[in-house]
Amino acid sequence: MAGKADSAKTIFYALGANFSIFLAKSAAAVITGSSAMTAEAVHSLADCGNQCLLLFGMRGSKAPSTPDHPLGRGKEIYFWSFLVALLLFSVGGAFSIYEGLHKLSDPEPINRPWVAIFVLTFGLIAESFSMWGCIVEVNKARRGRSMWRWFRESRQSELIVIFGEDLAALLGLAFALAAVAATMATGNPLFDAIGTLAIGALLVVVAVFLAIEVKALLIGQSIEPETMAAIREFLEARPEIKRVFSLITLQLGNDVMVAIKAEMSGEFETSGVVAAINDVEAAMREKFTEIRWSFFEPDDKD
Repeated sequence: MAGKADSAKTIFYALGANFSIFLAKSAAAVITGSSAMTAEAVHSLADCGNQCLLLFGMRGSKAPSTPDHPLGRGKEIYFWSFLVALLLFSVGGAFSIYEGLHKLSDPEPINRPWVAIFVLTFGLIAESFSMWGCIVEVNKARRGRSMWRWFRESRQSELIVIFGEDLAALLGLAFALAAVAATMATGNPLFDAIGTLAIGALLVVVAVFLAIEVKALLIGQSIEPETMAAIREFLEARPEIKRVFSLITLQLGNDVMVAIKAEMSGEFETSGVVAAINDVEAAMREKFTEIRWSFFEPDDKD
């Protein structure tokens, strides 16, 4: 069974890093006039807003069940995560592309490029700290899987989003640093515009990948394959169960719903079947603590 990462801790790491970087980039953008620096400042501000939205979504997802939401509001975090992906695409990526195209048509020299170099270097250090905190939490959850496989299989949308944002931020800073350095070395401001376009394209690509992953959760997705296989193995090993016909799971934020259709072992009176099912469900919930709702249907055929 996959471990659970502390998403809130990861979000606070990212929020602190991005806000400090935003302040530094904004000052540098005003001083230098660099479009790549302006794009990076907007990107960091958008990231700060995104992290606040994720924290808001995590809080809402913990609301108790109601008659209108009998399975709770765990999937609310998916809505806010999807919104973050859209904002990353529009506020971050689209603005950067617009700014880059504008600078291509009307290039302007960079003033005091060493200021931009210093701020971007600071940003790389701060963002590396945020990424380190994210990787620590990701490693708790991926359990030997490759990063790509974890990204495709993880059901923690907020952690996926923070990982994507941190990765985009690190690469974006590297692009901006290369663009400013090339402009400083050659005196050609077109390199700054090209760097801005590269940052915009990067953010759009990351946002699309994030949106695809979160959309699957928003629509309704089963739990991670590794955990699904572990639950099936657990049920098939129970002496009360002869065979499992179907196992349906649904990820609802941090909680899980499980629906089981199985043939019971031996001959039971009605009360005996009920007791056997209760024993299985109690043991299953004890082993898989993320299961909040379970529905068990005994039957003799699929």
